Amino acid sequence: MTRAPAVPLAPNVWRIPTVGRSAVNSYAFVDDDGSVTLVDCGLAKAPARIVRGLAAIGKAPADVTRIVLTHAHPDHAGGAAELARRTGAPVAAHAADLPYAQAGRAPVSDPTVTGGRLFARLNSGRFPAVEVAQPLADGDLLDVGGGLRVVHTPGHSPGHVSLLHEPTRLLITGDALFNVLGVRWPMKWLCSDFQMTRETAHVLGELDYDLAAFTHGPELTDKPRDHIRAFLSARR
Repeated sequence: MTRAPAVPLAPNVWRIPTVGRSAVNSYAFVDDDGSVTLVDCGLAKAPARIVRGLAAIGKAPADVTRIVLTHAHPDHAGGAAELARRTGAPVAAHAADLPYAQAGRAPVSDPTVTGGRLFARLNSGRFPAVEVAQPLADGDLLDVGGGLRVVHTPGHSPGHVSLLHEPTRLLITGDALFNVLGVRWPMKWLCSDFQMTRETAHVLGELDYDLAAFTHGPELTDKPRDHIRAFLSARR
């Protein structure tokens, strides 16, 4: 089965796969005026696939007016510098991840986790540095398709955010949770504080949404809040 360059999720919202059919995803929101907001930019090689995804929905890089990053990791921010260059769009990220995005390096992994210590020693987590024009904060409502709410869910990184599109009741979890062979935690060694990841993800069970989308894995369309709440409840 071939990978669709863009998968419709809700009115004027698409998932753009950048690795496989859903291994790494970006998202595109189209406003009434035709402008596009991109959420996450994949790895450094992802821009070509994102541009193909935009073309599939009748859009071009020139239509992109905003780029929002859920956090400063290579598989989310890796393509941001190139897409910002191609589109001229400003980049937004939570203030706590701003210095990492602008340095082109992921936050230090959790030192209490063996894999985290190894990851740090290997000097991994680098990506092309990108200027952040708009620092985000918890509770911000971005003017994206009628309102994109910033939900600070730190732990995977200090400034990790999830995003709730209020008009379509669509939640983008970022890496607070994966949906790879079922809902699951991100790998411990990729988190800056895995215990905090476990604690802050519980806010996702308190939000109200009808569709849950993930950077890693396909969306949940059938009672996603119940699935996520069951996962979180079982792992308190």
